[in-house]
Amino acid sequence: MKRVKGFEAGAKNLIKLAQTADTKAGAHSYRDRKNKKRNSRRLWQVKINAAVRALGMSYSPFIGALKKNSINMDRKVLSQIAEEYPKVFEKIVTEIK
Repeated sequence: MKRVKGFEAGAKNLIKLAQTADTKAGAHSYRDRKNKKRNSRRLWQVKINAAVRALGMSYSPFIGALKKNSINMDRKVLSQIAEEYPKVFEKIVTEIK
């Protein structure tokens, strides 16, 4: 009953409904922890693609060239560089070309 304290209607004070609500809440939170990672990666890819296209390249060849040149930077870091430091990102892209 402590875990369903803030829930609405009978889900907070009726035992049967509270048990069901708690089970479903746990399942949804488990699923959404996975979805959060998936959505973050998609966002990073969109940011990188937008920055790379502005410099005359597209996402797939850019990532392929990174791997080919053994530049081990993950997408999160690349998207942050592209967003916050466009000059540095431009140097990375010109180095790869």
